[in-house]
Amino acid sequence: MSKKNQSAISPTREENYADWYLEVIKAAELAEHSAVRGCMVIKPWGYSIWENIKAELDRRFKETGHQNAYFPLFIPLSYLEKEAEHVEGFAKECAVVTHHRLEAKDGKLVPAAPLEEPLVIRPTSEMIIGQTFSKWVQSHRDLPLLINQWANIVRWEMRTRLFLRTAEILWQEGHTVHATEEEAEAEARQMLDVYSGFCWDYLAMPVFKGKKTAGEKFPGAVTTYCIEAMMQDGKALQAGTSHFLGQNFSKACDIKFSDDEGKLEHGWMTSWGVTTRLIGGLIMTHSDDDGLVLPPRIASSHIVLLPVLHQPENREKILAYCEELKKELEGLHYQGQPLRVVLDKRDLRGGEKNWSWIKKGIPIRLEIGAREVEANQVFMARRNKAHKDRVADKRESFVKNAIKYLEDMQKDLLKRAVAFRDANVATIDTKEDFYSFFKTGKGFALAHWDPSSNAEEIIQEDLNVTIRSIPLEGKKEKGECVITGGPSPQRVLFAKAY
Repeated sequence: MSKKNQSAISPTREENYADWYLEVIKAAELAEHSAVRGCMVIKPWGYSIWENIKAELDRRFKETGHQNAYFPLFIPLSYLEKEAEHVEGFAKECAVVTHHRLEAKDGKLVPAAPLEEPLVIRPTSEMIIGQTFSKWVQSHRDLPLLINQWANIVRWEMRTRLFLRTAEILWQEGHTVHATEEEAEAEARQMLDVYSGFCWDYLAMPVFKGKKTAGEKFPGAVTTYCIEAMMQDGKALQAGTSHFLGQNFSKACDIKFSDDEGKLEHGWMTSWGVTTRLIGGLIMTHSDDDGLVLPPRIASSHIVLLPVLHQPENREKILAYCEELKKELEGLHYQGQPLRVVLDKRDLRGGEKNWSWIKKGIPIRLEIGAREVEANQVFMARRNKAHKDRVADKRESFVKNAIKYLEDMQKDLLKRAVAFRDANVATIDTKEDFYSFFKTGKGFALAHWDPSSNAEEIIQEDLNVTIRSIPLEGKKEKGECVITGGPSPQRVLFAKAY
C-alpha cells in the first residue's frame, strides 16, 4: 500500500462503486468467476459466511415448525405450463435440457438422443413441489404442510455480478399448504418477519418491510411481501421475498383436501426464499475502502491471532503462547456457538499478514510478539475502527471481555447502517423534487403514488427508478401522486435498485 493511497482497495467507493465491490470480493477471497458463463466459484471464506447464514435461518425455520426436504432439479415442461402467469414470468430465464446422451461426431461430442419432453432446470420449484404436495395432502389433518429446501436454481441472466445476480444461485425456498386463506396469509407475513429479524439481528442490515406492487409481484402470486435494504451507493437491494399464493398453484397442481365435513377444498399456499444475494448485501452495507467488514454474529471467524515471528529465537515461545490463548478463547461461547479463532502461522511479513485479515473483514485481530508474551498481553485491533487504532490489553482482560467486544462491534455496525439509511431517505411531495433527487442524489424516496396510474412506467423509463415496496409499517396518510397528481392511499418506497 503506497503512502499516497491510504486504502487497501482500489478504486475506492467514491471513485467507482461497482469496481470497488468486485475488488472487495477479490481481496477478501470470497468468490471468483468460473469457466461457466454467469456462474461463480464461492471460495471457503465466502462459503463459510453462507454456512453461517444457513445455520441461523435453518434454526429459525425449524422454530416455526418447518421441516427440510429435497425435490428434483429438473421440472418437466408440461408442469410449468399448468400455471400460465408463472411460466410467462420465468420463460426468458429458463435453462432447458433437451437431450440425454452425447455421441462423438467428427471429433466432437454432440447431443444425440432427444428427450420425449424437455426438462427445465428449476428457476423456482412451485410446480414440481406442487405435484408432490398433491399426493401428500388428502385431508385437513395433513395441514398445515410446512416444508423448506436448501438448493440451487438456475436463471439464465444476461448481465451477472458476483453474489448479486448469477446464472446459478444458492438459496432456500419454503413451500407451505394451509386449510384457510387467513392461515396462509399469516404464514407469508410470519416468514417475512423471520427474514427481517435475521437481517437486523445477524447481518446488522436494516431493512424495510413491505409488499410489491401488482407489476412487481412474483408471477402467479396474489401478494408478494419483501424486505429492501439500502446499500452505501443509495441503491436498493431486495434481500428476501415471501409470497401469498392463494389457491393459484393448488388449482394448477390439484392440491385438494377434505375438510372436517368431508368437503373437498383447494389448499391455500405460500412460498418464500432468500439467496446468496444476502452476502452481496452484507458486503455493500458494511465494507469500506480497506475491504470487507463482517458483523461478528455472521463472521466466518471471530478472532485471528497474528504471531510476530521475525525473531527466530522467540518463535517457539510466541507460538506456544498463541496456542494456549487460542485454546482458551475457543472455550468461550458466542451466540450459542464456540468462538471461532484462527492462528495465522504463515511465513509472511507482519504488515502483509495483517492487511490480508483486514481485507477479509475478521472482527478482531490480535498481534502477539515477544513484548506481548513478556507482558502477558495482546495488541488488539477491531475491524469497525481505523486500522491504526490498536490498543494493548492484558490477556486476562481480553479473554474476559472478548464477547463484549464482539457484541459492541455488532451493535456499532447496525447503528452506523441505520444512521446511513435514515439520513438518505427523503420524503418528497413534488414531481420537480422527485426528479431532482434521483438525478443528482442517492437514496430512497417516500412519495405518494396513484395505483391506477402509469406512474411506475414513467419513472422507470425516465429515471430507472422503481417502486421497491408499499411499506407495511409507519404512518399511512393519503395524498396526491407525486408523478400524476392522482389520489394516493399512502406513500411508497422509490429507489434505483440492483
